[in-house]
Amino acid sequence: MDIETVTLAYFSPTGTTRRVLTAIAQGIGVPATHLDLTLAPAASSPRLDPSREPGLSGDLAILGAPVYAGRIPATAVERFRPLAGRGAPAVLVAVYGNRAFEDALLELSDLACEIGCVPVAGAAFIGEHSYAAPDTPIAVGRPDGEDLRQATAFGQALLQRLTGVASLSDLPRPLIPGNRPHRRGMRPSEAAPITDPETCTLCGRCAEVCPVGAVEVGETVVTDGLACILCCACTRACPTGARVMVDEGIRRTARWLYENHAAPKSPEVFW
Repeated sequence: MDIETVTLAYFSPTGTTRRVLTAIAQGIGVPATHLDLTLAPAASSPRLDPSREPGLSGDLAILGAPVYAGRIPATAVERFRPLAGRGAPAVLVAVYGNRAFEDALLELSDLACEIGCVPVAGAAFIGEHSYAAPDTPIAVGRPDGEDLRQATAFGQALLQRLTGVASLSDLPRPLIPGNRPHRRGMRPSEAAPITDPETCTLCGRCAEVCPVGAVEVGETVVTDGLACILCCACTRACPTGARVMVDEGIRRTARWLYENHAAPKSPEVFW
């Protein structure tokens, strides 16, 4: 099997998953097409049309998503599901905030099979936690230089493993950890970042980066708490720091995470 091109398909509200997949592609060393599924379909890059080439078939597909409460975000699942795998070999990448990825990678593997891909490998990398703040610096700066070096090395190993393989049936199914049925994911909540009117300039950046359109900017900033998926992309993107997470339940969770899961974890790969 010769890998000539690779498609990177990812849901990456804060950019961490995108960075990991880009580093993996650099290790493979072939042209990469980015399929960014982060924003709503009308605003995101073009989708793969099942009736049109090129699709995922004939290339290596790398599917990546963050981990929320041990699962792939429901929004990400919705964005991946319409894609046509057409038998393409798929690498599965989950990016988690230093606690645990639990059933997320297995869920992504199951989803890859559902859309017609053939899983050939998996990996779990660490990214800065969405709830990270100055007083709870959970995995701040991850993926760091060493993480990205390991991602590139993973890409090199992938190329070596796949080159010369006559058929995907010659490869063993990767041993992806996790449980079925998958654990319960994020619970419904109205918690969401808020906007400090004193420092907000109504620039609209928070609305632009929201994956689910939960933020509207007019004379004031209005946030739909029920729609918010707590990715905190808006807090990272706000140029004045006006978007902040003050919900006490979220802050309590962040403090628990920092107190119990501060020791840096390392990426893991699965063949």
